[in-house]
Amino acid sequence: MKTRNTFGIAIHGGAGTISKSELSAEKEQEYHAALEEALSIGHSILAQGGTAIDAVEMAINSLENCPLFNAGKGAVFCADGRFELDASIMNGKDLSAGAVAGVKGIANPISLARKVFEKTQHVLLAGKGAMDFAKSIGVNMEEDAYFHTEHRYKQWQDLVGTDTVALDHGSKKSKNLGTVGAVAYDKMGDIAAGTSTGGMTNKAFSRVGDTPIIGSGTYANNKTCAISCTGHGEFFLRAVVAYDISCLMEYGGLSLEQACEKVVNEKLVEFGGEGGLIAVDNLGNICLPYNSDGMYRGWAKEDGVIYTKIHE
Repeated sequence: MKTRNTFGIAIHGGAGTISKSELSAEKEQEYHAALEEALSIGHSILAQGGTAIDAVEMAINSLENCPLFNAGKGAVFCADGRFELDASIMNGKDLSAGAVAGVKGIANPISLARKVFEKTQHVLLAGKGAMDFAKSIGVNMEEDAYFHTEHRYKQWQDLVGTDTVALDHGSKKSKNLGTVGAVAYDKMGDIAAGTSTGGMTNKAFSRVGDTPIIGSGTYANNKTCAISCTGHGEFFLRAVVAYDISCLMEYGGLSLEQACEKVVNEKLVEFGGEGGLIAVDNLGNICLPYNSDGMYRGWAKEDGVIYTKIHE
């Protein structure tokens, strides 16, 4: 008989080209510290008997508030010099889910995404409608200056005026990674997942990737697993990555590790999809696979020991 872990959490801050030679010891420590802080916040909630979805939201809030990551305060610049943010969150207990796409001035999009399923009958709100909803419930708005960080500005200046977009993951001009996410399982046996991002540098036409799409960038189901993805969103959309892993477990009988391996290191690789994900199953097993050079990631279980890694 399989034994279930008591509780735990895993987070990511983006996957892609992370050159050890270009990541200074000081900057590396900053990333580790930011990951540790987010994990501590989420772990504390779980240790006190809090819910998985609360732990996910609060851990992601911490990452959104950190300028190191491409989410919230550290979001990349769009082609018009502004910021468009996407996020989604899902509760494995009842499959409730909320998401927002293309919102502006929202410091913590993951919290707005949660309000979508708590206060409306919908799952995904986008653009002006999502902004109208945010204002109607009194969400605090920030000016563009809040999101302006110098290293993101320099990334954008390399591309401004062109039709080129750049991933944080994989671009030789943009090595500061990004998209953030969390998955958790709590003492009640429930799991949850959430993801938040600023998208691609210099993106235009209100481009939306996998992050706010339930089943592609985020998925959680108590029957199987909770998933948060990071990588080249177009590929994760086409592969329906998050739900595919759940399906392989529910209908194919694969373990979490087997399903993650098949999707991330076989199916995605076959058609050029770069990135990774974090995952937890309904027994509390955690997997953090990626097919890129590295992934900012970390996890902690009931023993309270916090692990953070960038490379293998």
